[in-house]
Amino acid sequence: MILLRLSGGLGNQLFQYAAARQLADLHQTELALDTYWYTHTPKLDTPRSYELVHYPVRARVATAAESLWCRLHGGRITRRLGFLPRRWKHFSEKGFAFDAAFLQLPNDSYVDGYWQSYRYFEGIAASIRADLNPLGAMGEKDAAIAKQMRSTQSISIHVRRGDYVSNSAAAQHGLCGLDYYRRAVQYMLERVQPAHFFVFSDDPVWTRENLLLAGEVTYVDHNAAPCAFQDLRLMSLCKHHIAANSSFSWWGAWLNADPGKVVVCPKQWFADDRDTSSLSPSDWARL
Repeated sequence: MILLRLSGGLGNQLFQYAAARQLADLHQTELALDTYWYTHTPKLDTPRSYELVHYPVRARVATAAESLWCRLHGGRITRRLGFLPRRWKHFSEKGFAFDAAFLQLPNDSYVDGYWQSYRYFEGIAASIRADLNPLGAMGEKDAAIAKQMRSTQSISIHVRRGDYVSNSAAAQHGLCGLDYYRRAVQYMLERVQPAHFFVFSDDPVWTRENLLLAGEVTYVDHNAAPCAFQDLRLMSLCKHHIAANSSFSWWGAWLNADPGKVVVCPKQWFADDRDTSSLSPSDWARL
């Protein structure tokens, strides 16, 4: 069995699931999800909800006993006490860049990290896209927007602000400024005509007031936060994508399997200089 420690919002959960699913598939074993973080979120972290319940994922939630065992034996001190009996090998992410050692881990591993690179699961891309097709039909409003997306040269734009602005602990991410969006829109307009932009944001008021776009524009702001997976599904139905430095919009672009899509994402993913070269496929434009 592979046991995965989940944490963070929807985009993070998808990265974590996809990587661990690949590892479990390599061992032809089951995947269990440790969701303890969601009921015991650290004080400085942004509270989130467990959202994989909206998808037909090939995994189960870990039992309380499994979760407790891994927390006890995954601590800084107890990890160093080799004589303690343990069922799972604990493996923590060492950095942001792709780590090939992850895919060499043995069965009965407990994996703890974000695993934000397409390379962790590129070998099972089709099955991951199937796993992440939401359960249930769209609502009437979503279905109408989806129809527009399919019938136009639709381009999703995601503007992430939220806790990047309000939570000092999230300041490491930085913000994509208006200059990035101007350059991204220009890049897209040179390749896609006639463009119809579909704008998604956790700060729709700021976006309407500051993001000036030429051409047809539809603001998608009717889904409440608990229905973020609905926005993600809509985003993935667009033909082309302008992503923020956000795992949420990364997935909106990646879940679109069309090889002819144009995707723009920021070159500067974090405020610091950590290595993000393995984050996105090579055919995405990084501006």
